[in-house]
Amino acid sequence: MTPVPDASVAAGFDSLLVVLRPRLHRYCSRMVGSVIDGEDVLQDALIKAVEAFPFAGEIQNPEGWLFRIAHNAALDFLRRRHRQDALRSAEEVDMMADELDDIARREIAAIGLRIFMRLPVAQRSSVILMDVLGYSLAEVCEIMDYSLPAAKATLHRGRARLRELAQEGDDAPRPKLTDADRARLSAYVTHFNARDFDAIRAMIADDIKLDLVSRTRLSGKAEVSRYFGNYAKASDWHLVPGLVEGHPAILVFDPAAPSATPKYFILLGWQADRIATIRDFRHAPYVIEDAEYLV
Repeated sequence: MTPVPDASVAAGFDSLLVVLRPRLHRYCSRMVGSVIDGEDVLQDALIKAVEAFPFAGEIQNPEGWLFRIAHNAALDFLRRRHRQDALRSAEEVDMMADELDDIARREIAAIGLRIFMRLPVAQRSSVILMDVLGYSLAEVCEIMDYSLPAAKATLHRGRARLRELAQEGDDAPRPKLTDADRARLSAYVTHFNARDFDAIRAMIADDIKLDLVSRTRLSGKAEVSRYFGNYAKASDWHLVPGLVEGHPAILVFDPAAPSATPKYFILLGWQADRIATIRDFRHAPYVIEDAEYLV
């Protein structure tokens, strides 16, 4: 028989998921080097957490429990991608993890995701948890399932290596839109900004799938048409073609502040000359905070 948590406990857990989602995403995205993949990892972690919660009994530290699940989900993702040969070191050296001031923490938090990805996984995780998200060394040990000496050593090495990498910089060539992607995005954006949603509907496949991240999923032209209807009622958006992490994307700006940074972005997937998938981050604006994007 499946245990049923007390209603107030379940409601509190649901509220905690909403509050922690941006922080969990920031951790996952830095662990896997992508805000887009990080959202996939986060969704996987949240599903696992919701499934495990009725069986978990009394959870002494729900936030740490959720981060532990997110941490393991990120490691699973990295294993599947074969990005690392070793996920942790057995060496446990007792060295002090020096405290950083606020300026040093902000400098680390501002370092790009691609540079973080050059750290070994354990070092990356410890630096993200302590210096980007502000958790204590004891909490880092709990989330990573490390002893205190091992966590100290990993954090110390991770900070030192990250400083070296940041000084080297990132000279990878910047991606560009292909002519084909530019034409597709421009057509969609032009019709959308003109509120010509009939023209947009003519561009989508009959079996189109929509992921309105953190809100709902729809499939089929009839259901997805409601999504365009909701945009027709709103006036807080202006679309611009661009790139997010090298992927062709649509950046969404506030028309009242066109010179500001984009509020969120939308990804389109194509099948032949029809739009087969839409992934809209309108209700997950935290995703773009650490994203590398180009207009």
